[in-house]
Amino acid sequence: MDPQINPLNVLTFIVAPAILTNASSVMTMGISNRFARAVDRVRLLTTLVETQGQVDPDERELRLKQLVVAERRTILLVRSLSAFYLAVGSFAASALISLIAAIFMVSGWELPRNIALGVALSTGVIGVSGLVVGSAILVVESRATLRILKYEVNYRLKRSTKLM
Repeated sequence: MDPQINPLNVLTFIVAPAILTNASSVMTMGISNRFARAVDRVRLLTTLVETQGQVDPDERELRLKQLVVAERRTILLVRSLSAFYLAVGSFAASALISLIAAIFMVSGWELPRNIALGVALSTGVIGVSGLVVGSAILVVESRATLRILKYEVNYRLKRSTKLM
């Protein structure tokens, strides 16, 4: 059998984007959960800031700092979600276009096949770029979360030394 018409070659072009689509979808679900928790945290901090009339000025400053970082965190999560959504769409398009290229290959239409394979490769590259960018944004977001915790720890340590 001619290696160019081998069905396993065609499956390779289709399966790779399908697996990457699945990976992107799993990441998207996890980020959606993080985003929901981040929004809840922003709302809680907003409520704390608004209802803290005569509280300790240091605690109010802490909550305001945390609120600023929490807002930045939610923005980063939305950007990351956008990158992963782009990846999912790109990988789905890549799988579909690869299937079309396989049809052109079986039909013997070389020019449309080559064009379709080029477009499939391009959409695959866009998908991988979305994964990389989304993951990089998540690293920055994780550091923002750590910053919020550091503010809390520093405040608690400072407060505990005052009580001694």
